[in-house]
Amino acid sequence: MIEKLNIVKQRFDEVNDLIIQPDIISDQKRYVELNKEYKDLKALMDVREKYIELTENIQESEEIIADGSDAEMTEMAKLQLDEAKAELPKLDEKIRMMLVPKDPEDSKNVVMEIRAGAGGDEASIFAGDLYKMYNKYAESKGWKCQIVDYNEGTNGGFKEMIFDISGEDVYGTLKFEAGVHRVQRVPQTETQGRVHTSAATVMVLPEAEEFDVEINPKEVRVDFFCSSGPGGQSVNTTYSAVRLTHIPTGLVAQCQDQKSQHKNKEKAFRVLRSRLYEMELAKKLEADSAKRNSMVSSGDRSAKIRTYNYSQGRVTDHRINLTLYDLSNIINGDIQKIIDELQLVENTEKLKENSDAF
Repeated sequence: MIEKLNIVKQRFDEVNDLIIQPDIISDQKRYVELNKEYKDLKALMDVREKYIELTENIQESEEIIADGSDAEMTEMAKLQLDEAKAELPKLDEKIRMMLVPKDPEDSKNVVMEIRAGAGGDEASIFAGDLYKMYNKYAESKGWKCQIVDYNEGTNGGFKEMIFDISGEDVYGTLKFEAGVHRVQRVPQTETQGRVHTSAATVMVLPEAEEFDVEINPKEVRVDFFCSSGPGGQSVNTTYSAVRLTHIPTGLVAQCQDQKSQHKNKEKAFRVLRSRLYEMELAKKLEADSAKRNSMVSSGDRSAKIRTYNYSQGRVTDHRINLTLYDLSNIINGDIQKIIDELQLVENTEKLKENSDAF
């Protein structure tokens, strides 16, 4: 293990030198990539120091015990040896996980899209509940959440809600939320108390940087229109809302959240870039899934991933057969325990794939 960590240290030292070079600083794409790599390698370097300390403690303790000339020192060495030997396997496992190649998309911000599915008004209300759940979760993580576009339901909630979330390792945390979410409950609009099943689809797109996707402005049609919905005097009076159509692919992105036409256009371009980037990513995921069958991130948007059952207070994630009787907290944004389990499954799968490397 120490040999592998020493190889990583060589790369860390190399990156440490590179990020202060003027030609690297002037190349924005390369500079951002190297800074992300530096951050990941720094975390490994901190663990490497601890690993070296433990192995040295074991060696030192064994030498003192072998000598045996000082009874008190020998007793202390035995205690130190037991502690170090108990801690080393846990640290070894942690390092193995950290050495598994990270998905380069994991550190990106995201554009999330929630769309009401089958279930009429109740599906729109549920889509609104999911948006609030992710918004509260983002707040708890110290992330920034901004609405891009929305289409309100007739009885509350949203037929469609598009928003971006920015922060640290957002895509790596939220990518498992993509798929069909199902709710089983008595709808607010139901008069006879019958339980209905409704659904909403969640899409999680890694937000593309400008240098990830180049868009030819000549291939984009820009339309301006009046905003709709709440927003004060400017609604339905100024052409601040922006719709972009990418002619080669037919992809459409729009934004009406800001009063400024310029800001709406900027946000719409971010969504368009992310959708184009996600198209390429979907092809890659499809190619990867031919090599391995991941339980948690197949990329299939039509897959039913989770059920929220209100009468039983139950949330079930069908990919890993996880059931939690904590619906009220989960729907209020406490989804970390589900994400932790999903990440554990994916990391275990990756570790098996890379077992030959250790």
